Amino acid sequence: MLREQVLDQTLNFLEQRGLATLSLDSVAELVDVPLNELTLYWPDAEALLYDSLRHHGEQIEVWRRQLLLDETLTPPQKLLARYKVLNEQVRQERYPGCLFIAACSFYPDRESPIHQLAEQQKQASYHYTLSLLQEMGSDDAEMVAHQMELILEGCLSRLLVKRQLHDVEVAHRLAEDVLNIARCREHGALS
Repeated sequence: MLREQVLDQTLNFLEQRGLATLSLDSVAELVDVPLNELTLYWPDAEALLYDSLRHHGEQIEVWRRQLLLDETLTPPQKLLARYKVLNEQVRQERYPGCLFIAACSFYPDRESPIHQLAEQQKQASYHYTLSLLQEMGSDDAEMVAHQMELILEGCLSRLLVKRQLHDVEVAHRLAEDVLNIARCREHGALS
């Protein structure tokens, strides 16, 4: 049994069926591993969920770092790249990032390790956005970053329920509009 394969398949399971359906039995059946082997690594479903979300956060962080180092893209292109990836993933019936939104709702206690992990991911996304807006020289970068993150979280929340590609396209267009307005404000076109 490869730990990473179990975590990846668990993530896919969670994206398709939701957090409430997770059990060690269902994952053992999914990955075709005896339950007693799984419990050596994850004593319960909550431990597996935590580890899966942590693994997913690491995947997203690697993607962000690669994007930040890509010198062929401008900061606005790097900001909007998340919607291109989200579009591609939704077409494959994958919903990256949605699990962090769901985790905050499913574990509302701010002291819960799962809630804290999801909150850390949301903060990492905000700081990614903020750093690119600052690189662009955006006027009131903090406010624009909050607006961009609200659009993204709204999109991810809608995907949890509706699972419609159209919502990704609408969020992408709205994020482009916010960036364009921020650029106009920055250059005095709205004063």
